[in-house]
Amino acid sequence: MSTQKTLFDKVWDSHVVHQIQNGPDVLFIDRHMIHEVTSPVAFLGLKNRGIGVLYNQRTFATADHNTPTINQHLPVEDPLSANQLKALEENSKEHGISYWGLGHSKNGIVHVVGPEYGITQPGATIVCGDSHTSTHGAFGAIAFGIGTSEVEMVLATQCIMQPKPKRMRININGKLGVGVTPKDVALFIISRLTTSGATGYFVEYAGEIFRNMSMEGRMTVCNLSIEMGARGGMIAPDEKTFDYIKEREFTPKGAAWDKAMAYWSTLYTDEDAIFDKELNFDGSLIEPMITYGTNPGMGMGISNDIPKASALQGGVATYEKSLKYMDFQEGESVKGKPIDFVFLGSCTNGRIEDFRAFSSIVKGRKKAENVTAWLVPGSHKVEAAIREEGILDILTEAGFELREPGCSACLAMNEDKIPPGKLAVSTSNRNFEGRQGPGSRTILASPLVAAAAAVTGKVTDPRELMEIQMA
Repeated sequence: MSTQKTLFDKVWDSHVVHQIQNGPDVLFIDRHMIHEVTSPVAFLGLKNRGIGVLYNQRTFATADHNTPTINQHLPVEDPLSANQLKALEENSKEHGISYWGLGHSKNGIVHVVGPEYGITQPGATIVCGDSHTSTHGAFGAIAFGIGTSEVEMVLATQCIMQPKPKRMRININGKLGVGVTPKDVALFIISRLTTSGATGYFVEYAGEIFRNMSMEGRMTVCNLSIEMGARGGMIAPDEKTFDYIKEREFTPKGAAWDKAMAYWSTLYTDEDAIFDKELNFDGSLIEPMITYGTNPGMGMGISNDIPKASALQGGVATYEKSLKYMDFQEGESVKGKPIDFVFLGSCTNGRIEDFRAFSSIVKGRKKAENVTAWLVPGSHKVEAAIREEGILDILTEAGFELREPGCSACLAMNEDKIPPGKLAVSTSNRNFEGRQGPGSRTILASPLVAAAAAVTGKVTDPRELMEIQMA
């Protein structure tokens, strides 16, 4: 039996407190992040049982899902949102938990602020009552979303019971083409695997495509792991990882840093380690991607036509229902279709790199009159960088306005809802029916595709505009 281990095995095995025979592992959790949606019922459970939070210094709270993205200095109008935000604040105060609410300089989307402040670290186990917790796997951490009862379990015990997932490695080598971003890489993978292709697995992303990505890009890829059914995704930490987290508020300092680095440097998959499944793709075959249906797996290169039902292997009824909802036809091109809204933001694409990409397309151009654009930074740090780097000037000159940090139109739990029947090009992570508002229609895309749509008023291949710029 091979003693060689995968990166996932190394991190998982080192956190197992107890193995239940023929059952799940009891896993110690290093970092627990909470927000206003999934935590209130968990805290109520603690109260009913008469117990507190075991390790409050390992728990971090931020408000993001229900927060408005304009006039955050005013009281929140929606009663449900206001109550959830108030509950998070009161529960955090009662249990001595770090709380970054509206108006706090550290406030932002939970999966954006975690890495920004060094809460996210290599080799850690990280959970949150949010499916896109997989984002933190970009740092070589095991990170996954949990349900409300599990949030209560972690608050009470700092442990969770989980069956150990199988291991999958996805290797992508080659060179990405012009206009191809990490978001496109992730949507490409999901289109090949479908939304259930990685169910039961924890995925490691490997190969030169991921090694060459920035940390922001790696976060985007790991963020979308859940959309192909995976429990989570991770990338082995390297010098980019260490440079990114060094000197951040919650990372080790001095001798503690040296000790941490000695451990972090061992976090890679051993040469002969065995995966339950391994896939290989050629990065040069990936082009800017868009979705055409009502799940992230219904994606294609932007130059392609919507596939015909006859080319599918089952699921025709669901496929036809999806196209009907989107008001699309099989065999037609999506490129050139008029759009109504553009959303730049979310825990998938609300980082400074995404705003840099967006501004690179809109610079010297004007927002299309038929388009409503919501540009929402993932945190106040991102917002500050947008101003400091002159990106806000570019956006303003092009006719765009910058909103305040929050989840915004990703899931429409706030006031940012796409109206019924309207078509949005969105940099978020899900295009389910009504995800961005009842009756709304969503095309998932990269910040470059979103920017191209915002200035042309239609679905546009960003490479066409980039060619003009380079001419």
